[in-house]
Amino acid sequence: MFKYTKHTLKKIETLFSEMGYTIRYEKGNFNSGYCIVENRKIAVINKFFDTEGRINCLLEIFQFVEDYPLEHLTEASAKVFKQLEKMQKKKPLSEETEVVEERENQE
Repeated sequence: MFKYTKHTLKKIETLFSEMGYTIRYEKGNFNSGYCIVENRKIAVINKFFDTEGRINCLLEIFQFVEDYPLEHLTEASAKVFKQLEKMQKKKPLSEETEVVEERENQE
């Protein structure tokens, strides 16, 4: 597991950048907090999200990323990629999202 800090967010943003994604923080009416623009590698994330919300959106998007050759990434980004991949296998984010929704419904 990792901490939800600006440093972690920067690492994940760098990873996405090296994989060819453009991340934009914009305002808009997002149902899930982000959108992928017309199957292109552009992710638009709600700019009003805090650091934790931004990281969670990028983690959700990461589940849809197909296998990417690690030799095309820097050593630091490859390490982050492996860490995120390991997290995905341990606990799918869709289950985590359902838990959050259940908590919100209980409040």
